[in-house]
Amino acid sequence: MAVFKFVIGTTDVTPNLSSSVTVTADRGMSRTTAHQTLIANFGDGYEQRFLSGINTKDDTFSVTFSNRSAADINLIADCLDEKAAKNFTFTVTDRVGDTNLKVVCDTYTTTYVREDFHTLNATFRRVYEP
Repeated sequence: MAVFKFVIGTTDVTPNLSSSVTVTADRGMSRTTAHQTLIANFGDGYEQRFLSGINTKDDTFSVTFSNRSAADINLIADCLDEKAAKNFTFTVTDRVGDTNLKVVCDTYTTTYVREDFHTLNATFRRVYEP
């Protein structure tokens, strides 16, 4: 079974959490992959392409947490605010199994479906950091 999750630790956001909370994304998450390339065009349709840099693969994940309780969405949003400009581990099941990727969340959107239930859409961008 595919897994798309990250962990909110007790020291991340709410010090009164008794243990870490694992947050799993909804089905329908999308992954966009692009490679950084340098292209030299020579005319007549001839071109040369080279990979640019050491880590040339850019991955972006569109993640949704739909119709969750307001408390759960607020906890996720607080964690993403706490992790602003910092990387965190996002576990993705792909063709090689469970892969732990370092990601950052530059932007997220909260939709207030009802008073007690909200939806959060986030964009996770893969980074190559220790």
